[in-house]
Amino acid sequence: MTTKPAAAATLYGYPRQGRNRELKKAVEGYWKGRVGADALHATAADLRAATWRALADAGLDEVPTGDFSYYDHVLDTSVMVGAVPARHAGVDDPLERYFAMARGTQDAPPLEMTKWFDTNYHYLVPELGPDTVFTAHPAKQLTELGEALALGLTARPVLLGPVTYLLLAKPAPGTDAGFQPLTLLDRLLPVYAQILAELRAAGAGWVQLDEPALVQDRTPAELNAAARAYRDLGALADRPQLLVTTYFDRPGEALPVLAEAPVEGIALDFTRPGTLDDLAAVGGLPGKRLVAGVVDGRNVWVNDLSKSLSLLGTLLGLADRVDVAASCSLLHVPLDTAAERDVDPQILRWLAFARQKTAEVVTLARGLSRGVDTIAAALAANHADLASRAASPITRDPEVRARAAAVTGADTRRAQPYHERTVAQRALLGLPALPTTTIGSFPQTPELRTARADLRAGRISHAGYEERIAAEIREVIAFQEKAGLDVLVHGEPERDDMVQYFAEQLTGYLSTRHGWVQSYGTRYVRPPILAGDVSRPEPMTVRWTSYAQSLTSRPVKGMLTGPVTMLAWSFVRDDQPLATTARQVALALRDEVNDLESSGSSIIQVDEPALRETLPLRSADRADYLAWATAAFRLATSGVRPETQIHTHMCYAEFGDVVQAIDDLDADVISLEAARSHMRVARELAAHAYPREAGPGVYDIHSPRVPTPEETTTLLRTALASIPATRLWANPDCGLKTRGWPETRASLENLVTAARRVRAELS
Repeated sequence: MTTKPAAAATLYGYPRQGRNRELKKAVEGYWKGRVGADALHATAADLRAATWRALADAGLDEVPTGDFSYYDHVLDTSVMVGAVPARHAGVDDPLERYFAMARGTQDAPPLEMTKWFDTNYHYLVPELGPDTVFTAHPAKQLTELGEALALGLTARPVLLGPVTYLLLAKPAPGTDAGFQPLTLLDRLLPVYAQILAELRAAGAGWVQLDEPALVQDRTPAELNAAARAYRDLGALADRPQLLVTTYFDRPGEALPVLAEAPVEGIALDFTRPGTLDDLAAVGGLPGKRLVAGVVDGRNVWVNDLSKSLSLLGTLLGLADRVDVAASCSLLHVPLDTAAERDVDPQILRWLAFARQKTAEVVTLARGLSRGVDTIAAALAANHADLASRAASPITRDPEVRARAAAVTGADTRRAQPYHERTVAQRALLGLPALPTTTIGSFPQTPELRTARADLRAGRISHAGYEERIAAEIREVIAFQEKAGLDVLVHGEPERDDMVQYFAEQLTGYLSTRHGWVQSYGTRYVRPPILAGDVSRPEPMTVRWTSYAQSLTSRPVKGMLTGPVTMLAWSFVRDDQPLATTARQVALALRDEVNDLESSGSSIIQVDEPALRETLPLRSADRADYLAWATAAFRLATSGVRPETQIHTHMCYAEFGDVVQAIDDLDADVISLEAARSHMRVARELAAHAYPREAGPGVYDIHSPRVPTPEETTTLLRTALASIPATRLWANPDCGLKTRGWPETRASLENLVTAARRVRAELS
């Protein structure tokens, strides 16, 4: 009888930033000229080595390499295969060229940015066309593999798979919109073959090829392309062993394709319902390595080790070898719960960040290989942690549950239809054609961040801090009036983060001090954790909004974060349906909306940038999600008078998939990201016959470049081809929190100039 090999513990990726966000500080220092390229590379190498040593010390049998990135792993892939847009190719220095693709230059806009599947991570969209020529540039991957091998570690390079890379790409500027980047597969595969050969020569025994796009609904042609890709790569004589990795959902119809491919290993996400059924339906993976993602890489709750161990035992009969992993890269969770000194110890024992999830993976692999008795103590502690959470009164509030149960359909509908509301709103507001506004936040200056840190450290009083906030609001209002904006915002100086700020004032949420997670580039957020039922003890935004309104006769928008985004950008409960939690959050926000209206706010914006992001990857699951998601937004916003104008905002997503849902929100005005995509969303709204007002963004705030009045004028004219002037707004793509004041002033002044030009043309 053949004995199966012992289960190995492995991961697909790990947080990149370092314990104190050293990578963020080094990259931003490089951008500002304070850190040289050599120093940046040295910091990165030190971070990689520290991570690999920590993983090996934790008991990981195989460490991932190549998942580290200065900005984004999809951008890294574009560089690896030589897919550099012509507008950036003229930048001679490779590092400067890389960041030009990510952030743009004054003369060359960056690559478009959008969400990585249904996460809050943003990737840089590859631009490809029929003339694209791929060439291999594997220096990054080879360097990082060599560094890990030099430490004496077993290392597995991680590459984005060729099929997913092409499916994530878009037609390059000037290319026919109907061009399908997947048609370039036969041109791309030889480049991957060359890179695989070089990695094998450098010492790689295995290479991981990530193909998360295969968990989405795929056409027969796309599945055939995947079959061809792995038939050809698997047939190569000069290559390492291949592990094809899927995650974020069940593999579905892609699993038979991968099961039949001549590759040695397949990784699947077993935290998603249906994956085990899919595996059983294809008869398992005889002769192959199965890497089982049984520890949730997307959320922060401790794993049910006994349940996972039982599942792993079942999987032993379905593959030649079963190894243990998290469900996806741990990029999506914070680094270590041990850093959290302020979290209630009772709750802290329920949580697992990247370091703790690594330990769970190692424990499960040991139990699978050596028997349950070898991990008996860990299982007992885990059982106690799970029982503590299940029995805790922190998780349930009877009053909140009773209020949510009493909601009726009438609570989720405005009393008057839009065509009646808009008459009342225009009479009240008296705005010009193409009204100008911003999305909400203004630059978070070093002085603001210092004041916030000083308050936490006790170096200034609360009264001193509030005077600093009031002074910032006065400056923001004065600038907007001088620049000529029509609808103002208070700038949100008191808010460190658009979700965390509210989470800190709502029951049921808890915040972390060091729970940073990468959103894009050097932008890191600290997602709050939803541990219990949600309510709003007292008003959260009324004071500062009212203060800002007292400084001006122009309308100042009240600014809130919507219920779906409050969930999407938090670590949510896994012990009740999302729809239940969304209703609780919506009711808390409804109270805030009503209080803002009562205090004099005539415009209230409830942002839902995550509506598209949270869309299920499988179409069969979408109708139910969109029904409760749009109902939650309407529940939050439907208790106001007809003359109160409700705005919402969305950014950095493929909006065409949710245009009907955007309509179903019944917001009076929506602002959307559009600058990088050249007004595509305006055309999508027009195709849907969207009946309300919209502001497709004309200023890309994720780039430091200042768009000229001519650029902005051109974008507004393009938008007018799809949206009537009576329903078009002029605004940036998103909030201005990450920008500096000089570029913000110039860009908004140019925006106002452009809007006035187009108004003159219309008149």
